[in-house]
Amino acid sequence: KDARFKVDSVGTTPGAIAAFYAIHETKPDLIINAGTAGGFNRVGGAIGDAYISTACAHHDRRIPIPGFTEYGIGNHESVSCKNLIQTLGFKSGMVTTANSLDHTDMDDKLMLENDASVKDMEAAALAYVAELAAVPFFAVKVVTDIVDGGRPTQEEFFENL
Repeated sequence: KDARFKVDSVGTTPGAIAAFYAIHETKPDLIINAGTAGGFNRVGGAIGDAYISTACAHHDRRIPIPGFTEYGIGNHESVSCKNLIQTLGFKSGMVTTANSLDHTDMDDKLMLENDASVKDMEAAALAYVAELAAVPFFAVKVVTDIVDGGRPTQEEFFENL
């Protein structure tokens, strides 16, 4: 919980700090980020679908300077989970991350360019920290709302949390 605002700490900053601390203190062999995400009608996503990440990227870090564009997006590969995906019958794909629950037209464009399967608020930051520490990483996300479905995200999120 955020001590000042008394709400859950969400987003890339708290996620990166927690990942760094956990890696430093516990020296894990693997990091799994389990959480919720928005799905997309355009890729057949539905409420309750479970996804395992193949990679994670950002869609809100726009730095139009040569070399920094790619850095901003990130595109961090996840450890292969083909057998887990097959055994559990989960879907898989790109998790795209931003610090906002809602999304802008530019976010929509970049999520499409990222080939996003789900949208969350921390996976790419955790994947970045794991990559820096050379710790394998993947995310498991369950769809609570449909990003391209036309309903207000916060309403659908709370209905399905």
